[in-house]
Amino acid sequence: MADRDAWAVQIEGVKKPKQLTVRELKSMGLETVTMVLQCSGNGRGFFPSKPSGTQWTVGAAGCVVWSGVPVRDVVKALGGVADGMVYMTGTGGEVLPAGLDPKSVIVERSVPLAAMEDALLAWEMNGEPVSLAHGGPLRLIVPGYTGVNNIKYVKQLAFTAKESEAHIMSHGYRISPPGSKGDPSQPSVQEMSVKSWINSPIPEDGNQAAGTVQIQGVAFGGMNAVKGVEVSIDGGKTWKQARLVGPDMGKFAWRQFVLQAQLPKGTYQLASRATDVKGNVQPETRGENQSGYNNTSWADHAVTVTVA
Repeated sequence: MADRDAWAVQIEGVKKPKQLTVRELKSMGLETVTMVLQCSGNGRGFFPSKPSGTQWTVGAAGCVVWSGVPVRDVVKALGGVADGMVYMTGTGGEVLPAGLDPKSVIVERSVPLAAMEDALLAWEMNGEPVSLAHGGPLRLIVPGYTGVNNIKYVKQLAFTAKESEAHIMSHGYRISPPGSKGDPSQPSVQEMSVKSWINSPIPEDGNQAAGTVQIQGVAFGGMNAVKGVEVSIDGGKTWKQARLVGPDMGKFAWRQFVLQAQLPKGTYQLASRATDVKGNVQPETRGENQSGYNNTSWADHAVTVTVA
């Protein structure tokens, strides 16, 4: 759009409901958060059942710097959340096709009200205006939550007593048993859990030279900071503590890790296992589900490399 600052979002479920433009939001406060933005299906490609959807392994995630106004500041300026509200519900501004029930196609997601404390209405991504592809000119950012909950082109932010009845909320992105369809009784894909993977070396790099090998990767805790990462060169039989390197960009960001290992000629199965500050440990096994969501299995993310 020609004037990005003219984009408006309607705030509902507060004591003083109001429509606010990006220009007005910019006068209400500014905060920056660095967070992992990860598709719910990242790791789907490791499921033997090959659920429908893009067969992601580790490519559907990034660590992003967002800048915008804290939702809590907007809410405070509008008199606070109205009584009885338990969810924060964001609605996207996509143009809906004619002739269809809006609830069947609208992008609208609800998260627990507590998520408001860390949420932003963001107009900058990595120091630049949020592009249309990434949800600009204004995106709802909910740190620690999977990508679908970070609503692009947000046109309404409502505090509600009930979850959205949009199909993408009531039936989509649900942890449903294999062979079943999603429904409101099943857990919704929301908070991320502790996870890590190895980025180097990987099989695509070709054979490694024998000797000192730097095993590197990334780890994040979803809602909690990462405390440490262990690395195995034998498929999880034994583990060594890796070193966290690079800047600590906050609890919602990922941390890089490295382990220097002496590897003679042979074949190695490299794996990483992260632990967050609350003691949650990355699991060995995946949680089986129909759509291949939330795969945090360290065994699935292991890589086999040859040292020659």
